[in-house]
Amino acid sequence: MSVRATARIVATPTGLPVLAGEGPLALRRTRATGPGARVTVIGAMSAPLGGDRLAIEAEVREGARLTVDAAAATVALPGRAAGPAHYDVRLTVGENAELNWLPQQLVSAYGSDLRMRTRVELAGTARLTLREEQILGRHGEGPGTLHTRLTVLRAGRPLLDQELAYGPGAPAGWDGGAVLGGHRAVGQLLLVGPEFEEKPAMPRLLGESAVLTPLAGPAVLVTAVAPDALRLRRVLDEVLDEVPDSSAHR
Repeated sequence: MSVRATARIVATPTGLPVLAGEGPLALRRTRATGPGARVTVIGAMSAPLGGDRLAIEAEVREGARLTVDAAAATVALPGRAAGPAHYDVRLTVGENAELNWLPQQLVSAYGSDLRMRTRVELAGTARLTLREEQILGRHGEGPGTLHTRLTVLRAGRPLLDQELAYGPGAPAGWDGGAVLGGHRAVGQLLLVGPEFEEKPAMPRLLGESAVLTPLAGPAVLVTAVAPDALRLRRVLDEVLDEVPDSSAHR
């Protein structure tokens, strides 16, 4: 039997008036290391499985600051229900508000089929740090099928619209030298803030496995590949130390 569940978070400068988990998506307020609120997503059961439809909605209202992380990786698994699983993330960040969206890795287990969509709507003065990490297969196994789409709007205008596909059923070449080059961990880090409008970043390589690309807006996108999850996280953490003004996003 497939599962349908939506978790909701609303953050204001004075607290979290809405913090509602559902099904496998349990939410807990945890101690923040800086200003603002922090929420940790805790998986209450195995999900997403084939046929599941899960969603998380987070709204950061004007002047608020919110960090969302996770207690453990999300593992996409095959299920008995026909069809792929769906996981939708919908984020809204108001004027002079900040969202740090820092989940753990998404693991695409062999035999799974997941469609993941993330949509972000930012006000013109909003700040965003968004990290995505995909691990293609558990240790010693091949990947499942994974389709992801990340859409970001700023002040109602497109900032980024990116679609990726890996595993069986993905377009030929997804594992080739021009895409993953045999790596099994891929991730990206999106930083959005007014400081990039005042001082745009320059495109450049970051070591041997990451590239920084300025976007047509006050934002930079870092894309990285690695042999495993540990080294991928290390690369992205190093990026936060190297990118100018990234301390404003911590």
